[in-house]
Amino acid sequence: MSIATTRRAEEAFRDARREEAASLMRSDAARAAIALHGTPVLLLQTERVRAQYRRLRAALPFVDFHFAVKALAHEGVLETLAEEGCGFDVATGEELALLDRVPRGRIIHTHPIKKPAEIAEAIDAGVRTFVIDNEIELAKFIGAPSDVRLLVRLAYRSPHAKSDLSSKFGVGPFEAMHLIVAARERGIRVAGFSFHVGSQLDDPARFAAAITETVALIDRVRAELGVHLDVLDIGGGFPIAYDSAVRSIEELAAVIGPVLAARAGDLEILAEPGRAMVAESMMLVTSVVGVAERDDGRWYYLDDGLYGAYSNVLTEDVHPLIFAERELEAADTSAHRWATLAGPTCDSSDVIAREALMPELEVGDLLVSPAMGAYTVVTASRFNGRPVTTIAVLDAVEVARVGAVEREPALAALA
Repeated sequence: MSIATTRRAEEAFRDARREEAASLMRSDAARAAIALHGTPVLLLQTERVRAQYRRLRAALPFVDFHFAVKALAHEGVLETLAEEGCGFDVATGEELALLDRVPRGRIIHTHPIKKPAEIAEAIDAGVRTFVIDNEIELAKFIGAPSDVRLLVRLAYRSPHAKSDLSSKFGVGPFEAMHLIVAARERGIRVAGFSFHVGSQLDDPARFAAAITETVALIDRVRAELGVHLDVLDIGGGFPIAYDSAVRSIEELAAVIGPVLAARAGDLEILAEPGRAMVAESMMLVTSVVGVAERDDGRWYYLDDGLYGAYSNVLTEDVHPLIFAERELEAADTSAHRWATLAGPTCDSSDVIAREALMPELEVGDLLVSPAMGAYTVVTASRFNGRPVTTIAVLDAVEVARVGAVEREPALAALA
């Protein structure tokens, strides 16, 4: 692809994101939420979560999806996905408590390392699927109910992922076989394998290779050990477009779908998407609280930053687009200048973006960032005593009732 073609593609992507933001900011619901809560505020559209779940199901109909609650543990998101029949992936007892009325058969616990008390709590609550990756963790399940099943997490290197998760969790084939033998000796059921190819992996071939290797290992365990594994958990990692386009869910499914479909008859196939389910369902609105000319140029200080909803910049090295409200309706950048965008805390490292091309801004001007639904408020802190950024649910019938993150969950009983 030529440089000119790449540039046109990047401009088309930015224009699409700009129009998306402009459309939402023109809505009465968004204006009402901003008027009610001020800034910073995250505008959540739960119907976009519903649509994304249905899109995933349509692309990979033989996969049982379990939303990774850690990505956005918000009541509205959990209610919407529960209504759709989605499963849930939890990593802590606190996340499990948010799903108090969701049928336990739709919940899996995938943290490979857990306190014995956490395991007991989850089992008592009805969870029956857990993940391990070493013999110490395996021993914690001695005496567990006979219907408890374990998945051994495999490690696959993915150097092109934004975050390669293979260093902290997972084992290779030899260690996996050893764990299955050890489990059999202890009377513990291993039902299959799980893996995670890495966060933000825009590489369908790597997904397909990991699936192929895992299925081959399942067949090897059946043949050599006589243990009938019947669960394949392909994890998450599906990419989302932040500052540039990525392959779509449909493009990913076109590569991995045939590989999975070939084994859908004899394997229960699970997936744990988090970011892919919710990232594009929420947009951040911030405002300028300060302007300064420094040795390196113009600085704009915003009322949200790296310790708040922009924590994804710090913790995940993603870079959401940031548009000034005044430029949403017109893409002309001839009067723009390079600027630094900083967060509100009294910390020099709280810098959201450098060399951002922005129009002339004043105190009180609004800025917006699309695709801020995943790993934003959930990884934020209360540094400097600042509150967690409010989430306003735009799908609510009464905008005045939109709530903050701290609202108590109240999931209805769902079959």
